[in-house]
Amino acid sequence: MHDLILSISNLFQSWGMAGLFANAMIESCLPGFPLPPDVLLIGMCLTMPQKALLIALICTTGSITGALIGYCVGRFGGRPLFYHLFRSKADKLEMVDKLFEEYGAFAVFFSAFSPIPYNIFAIASGITKMNVFKFWFVSCLGRGGRFFFVSIVLMLFGETIKQYMNYFIIGVSVLLVAFFVILYKKRHSITGKKDDNTKDIKTIIENKSNNNETNLEQEICQ
Repeated sequence: MHDLILSISNLFQSWGMAGLFANAMIESCLPGFPLPPDVLLIGMCLTMPQKALLIALICTTGSITGALIGYCVGRFGGRPLFYHLFRSKADKLEMVDKLFEEYGAFAVFFSAFSPIPYNIFAIASGITKMNVFKFWFVSCLGRGGRFFFVSIVLMLFGETIKQYMNYFIIGVSVLLVAFFVILYKKRHSITGKKDDNTKDIKTIIENKSNNNETNLEQEICQ
């Protein structure tokens, strides 16, 4: 497996920027693809720090393009196609379903920024028929945030920070996930309270209406 990954990496590296785009695109739509684009991204940013932002942009564009392909696979092929193509990943799709039920578009953002498999979330977004513009927007925030973060840090600190990059990504991912989970739960607790208040108001109005109708009927009878 190591030799295979090295061969794929060397192939994409020989294509330069086009190889980075292709790597990012394939990784975003093909579950189980062994080479994340971060490997080429980090190498290019270290050798060409003056082009770090351009490298991040190309990587982000390739990744979003691949994610949209994955979205279309899920949208038009559905679960049967996913299970046919990626039978070994069936359990991960079930896990993603639960995250979608709980967090919706936030789940796509988490996967786009963090090291967890973004490609399965892209396909699952199509299967669940998430609004494509919402999917595109949160994917741009997540993937762009991740790749530009890595590029800017490498541009500023260079080789000295390279070995700690994964820890930085995981740390920032944990903070972002914690922030959005708290925000999500707080929003839903407020929404729940508003719904309860609305129900109480409706009940009061209905009771008053029933009382008025009863009083009116009594007056007519008298």
